[in-house]
Order: sequence, then structure tokens, then C-alpha cells
Amino acid sequence: MSQTTPSSSDTTGNKHDRADDAIHDKRIRSFVLRQGRMTAAQQRGIDDFLPRYGRTLEDGAFDATEVFGRTAPLVVEVGFGMGASLLQQLQSMPDHDFVGIEVHLPGVGKLLCEAGDLGVDNLRVYRADAVEVLNQCFADESIDLFQLFFPDPWPKKKHHKRRIVQPPFVETIRRKLKIGGRFHLATDWEAYAEHMRDVMNAAPGYQNTAAQGEDFVPRPESRPLTKFEQRGERLGHGVWDLIYRRVS
Repeated sequence: MSQTTPSSSDTTGNKHDRADDAIHDKRIRSFVLRQGRMTAAQQRGIDDFLPRYGRTLEDGAFDATEVFGRTAPLVVEVGFGMGASLLQQLQSMPDHDFVGIEVHLPGVGKLLCEAGDLGVDNLRVYRADAVEVLNQCFADESIDLFQLFFPDPWPKKKHHKRRIVQPPFVETIRRKLKIGGRFHLATDWEAYAEHMRDVMNAAPGYQNTAAQGEDFVPRPESRPLTKFEQRGERLGHGVWDLIYRRVS
């Protein structure tokens, strides 16, 4: 699954991409934009359903009650990749509203196509840099659950600085979560799981929800088991889930 502190860009062209590159020159990004080939279905998702589900930085503040027309728990996921697990959540948790943030256009197109064909109402999508979206669009204490599943582990030591789970990002999430809101992280790289744990344990205002004496939690039913993860299990790969609650 792609890492996404998704990249900020217009969903239809490159002009905004270039502008975003200039904006982020001074900040180390945890993603790399890749020009993936679009399938017909993915392009249909962009063409037919972006007007319905898409949001941009230019839309300004995100008022969930106004956007969704109801009051419901708000879940924000960064880096939904091709959208498989997020799509499952949309259907299994219809009493929740979801915002997905992803930089790679094929994944955005796929999710939009499938969500649009299903006619779901509880989804909005940004193709933009997550840090920019959170800082510019979401009020403090407005999110009930923040999800970060299988971000790019950047395994080479020289690239560790690109990992999205760093103190400044974690603090941004803390501010946007409601008191009592949760930050759910998952990875299939043990070294990155340990890095996540260390960063989160050192971050003020969070409490690990794992059982006493444990660092990690069993996969909750709310996180779908993806084909990617099922393949890893068959190969003997581990998966580590961490859930932290905002306490201050």
C-alpha cells in the first residue's frame, strides 16, 4: 500500500503538482509521486465521481456535518493505496463518515469508481499532501479516528528521515483528534513498528491502548484484512497494529 502523507495536487493536471513541489521544497516528504498508468475504470472514477466525492485545499475548512449532512464519527485515513480496505470500511461502518487522503491518481480513481458504483454517501477524498490537508482544512479536535495503514517503511537507514511517523506529524494528528480520539497505525515491517512505537510512546498527550506490558494490539475487526496482508500471512510475515488514544 502506498505511503501517503499524500501529495497535494489537482486531480486533473500537472500544474498544481508543480506548484506543490515548490511549496514542499523545504519539507522532507514521505512520499514520491509516481506516474502510474490509468485503467479505463480508474479514469472513469476520476471523470464520473470526482465531482461527487472529491475535495481540494481550495475548498477550505472541512465541516463534516455540512459536507455529509449529518453528525457521525469522522474517520480520516492517510495513504489508502488502491482503496480496498477503505472501501470495505465504508460498507461495514455506514454509521461513520470517512475522508481518504492519497497522492497516487490510479488509487484515487479506483476507489472513486468502486465507491461511486456502490452509491455510498459516507466518503470524501483528497488527492493532496496530508500535512497540508490537515493543517489547512481540519479544525483541531475534529477527528474521531485517524488511520495510517502500511505506510512506506523507507527501510534504508539513509531514508529513515522520510518516514511519515515523526514527532511533528504525530503532534499534528494529536491536535486534530478529539480528546479520546484514536490514532491507529499498522505496518508489516517490524523495525518500522518499533520506530512507530518509540515515536508514539515519546509523544505527549497519547496513551497506548495495548494491554498492560504490551506494545501492540491484535488487529481490530474495524481494520479489514486485505489481500496484501493475507499474502503476507501465508509467507509468514508479521503485521503489527498500534492504537493510541489522545488523552490531552
